[in-house]
Amino acid sequence: MDRDVVKPFPFPVRVVGPGSQPEDDTELQYLAMPRDMNTFRMPIPPENADTQAMTAARDLLAAFLAQMEAWDPASGVPGPRTELSQFPPAVLALVNEMLGEGEVAIQVNAPASYRIQESVFTGVWRVLAFDAGQALTSDSIEAAPLPRVVIEAARASASSTLPSVDVPTGAMNSPALLHEIGAQMRELHAPGAPAHVVNLTLFPMTPDDHAVLERALPVGPVAIMSRGFGNCRITSTQARDVWRVQYFNQMNTLILNTIEVVAVPEVALAAAEDLEDSRGRLAELVAWMSESCPA
Repeated sequence: MDRDVVKPFPFPVRVVGPGSQPEDDTELQYLAMPRDMNTFRMPIPPENADTQAMTAARDLLAAFLAQMEAWDPASGVPGPRTELSQFPPAVLALVNEMLGEGEVAIQVNAPASYRIQESVFTGVWRVLAFDAGQALTSDSIEAAPLPRVVIEAARASASSTLPSVDVPTGAMNSPALLHEIGAQMRELHAPGAPAHVVNLTLFPMTPDDHAVLERALPVGPVAIMSRGFGNCRITSTQARDVWRVQYFNQMNTLILNTIEVVAVPEVALAAAEDLEDSRGRLAELVAWMSESCPA
């Protein structure tokens, strides 16, 4: 990923928000997505790379690996983070090529905006921060189940209670659903506790129901797309710890539409065992890069 050319986010944030489930005769309008699940392939160091740039890129990733090896992904302690903005373009180009692009992309629209891409090493993220004028202010690598800025942004602008909304006569199930969600928000959930899931696919939802949910659960600043086991789109809402989670089949048809009350939906997180596996793979990559560096 070229830090100077940031790719557009691969889906519109708005379509994931409340009320996005279509009526029966309405066709979903989503961008086409890959039909095959990505599998890991070890990046191959280019044969004609500048040896000094390759050595610097190897040393950068080796130092990051050393920090990962000293970190316990299951401890809850934030993982290592390395700022890349001070490195020359040739080194960054090699780092970009070695990290590649994995299955999860994230957009954060807060006072500062972020574009985040998981690398081919699960739980190793490229995090780009931008100011209000969309100038790049930070470019970093971070190891984490989910980059800390994502969770912080989702909670910072969220309310601990649901707003009062008018319920039109055509609303059938939304009042009961909001009561259920509000009750779950008031409960104290232990860290790591499973999400409380409201499956909207099981309910007949009228246009008025969707309008009520949209007013009570406005779209928040975080949008996530995961292409791991099926296509999944996730957005935060402006209610604290309430997320919209939608699953799509290979034809890009919405097959499961849910609301989750949880700190972060599990599908968005890299598991501790995945991070441990990524350490081993990153160590292999560093060793492989060393073969291209001068003795």
